[in-house]
Amino acid sequence: MSDAFQISVDPAQSGIRLDKLLAEALPDMSRSRLQSLIKGGSVHLIMPSPGGTIKSPSRSVKQGEVFSVEIPEPEDATPGPENIPLDVVFEDDHVIVVNKPAGMVVHPAPGAPSGTLVNALLHHCAGSLSGIGGVKRPGIVHRIDKETSGLLIMAKHDKAHNGLAAQFADHSIERLYSAVCKGHPVPPSGRIEGNIARHPVDRKRMAVAQTGGKWAATHYRTIKHFQQSGTPIASLIECQLETGRTHQVRVHMAHIGHPLVGDPVYARAFKLSGKIKGPARDALAAFNRQALHARVLGFFHPITGEAFKFESELPHDMKEMLASLDPYAV
Repeated sequence: MSDAFQISVDPAQSGIRLDKLLAEALPDMSRSRLQSLIKGGSVHLIMPSPGGTIKSPSRSVKQGEVFSVEIPEPEDATPGPENIPLDVVFEDDHVIVVNKPAGMVVHPAPGAPSGTLVNALLHHCAGSLSGIGGVKRPGIVHRIDKETSGLLIMAKHDKAHNGLAAQFADHSIERLYSAVCKGHPVPPSGRIEGNIARHPVDRKRMAVAQTGGKWAATHYRTIKHFQQSGTPIASLIECQLETGRTHQVRVHMAHIGHPLVGDPVYARAFKLSGKIKGPARDALAAFNRQALHARVLGFFHPITGEAFKFESELPHDMKEMLASLDPYAV
């Protein structure tokens, strides 16, 4: 069995390499893995007319072309422990809270069979993780995207897992994200509500759906605006989740026209204004992941009932970008 994806070429992507197109559409897969798939005959041109198998990763793509990508199912394997350093914020016999760096996948998945947070936890916790999530997701109660940094809580046994899962289900877990979005949201704070579902064509993407999907709500608040000669550049925002859907903050902010800076999936159709020059433009163009950090995590201990709240400072790359934008703060 294999998964098949259809990937269309947007006007802004015309002329880029095929492997870059696939990397933008399938951000959870490494570029080397995608190049291997192309060379192995897993990519086919299906529009504007069937053009057979494409085996050159460097082939230039054209606007209007649609490619089919077949991704083989990974072999079913139980993840093993790996001695990967962890930034542990809190730990006891029941739960562990870690500060995940950008670039680390939470659990094994196609394109990321090892080097994940789960592999690191299996080593650190010596096998003491809840089994409710299955062999590939031991201890995992919630997730954040590979390129999102910040706080996660994991359960060391099933009773703790059930207690945390109940808090996620009744929305009593406090989750506050810091992000940098393009432009200036109007109004500067508000609530975004809209069902989130799989994109009808690209299953790696999510979208706000008119029908179907799962209800989702995000509260956002602008902390600081940046502009240059009257032209909006970006905004530092906080987002508080009522729900926890896949890519929720990224999808909702793009839905209102203010995608996150650096987002390879939801911001590619939003281009920088030609009026933005110098260090501000350089800082935004150089940021190569979604500018999103899970900064605050609050919960009741699933065994003792004690209230906990942890805060993680912004990672270096986001601090560096904001420092470059600070001269343009208004």
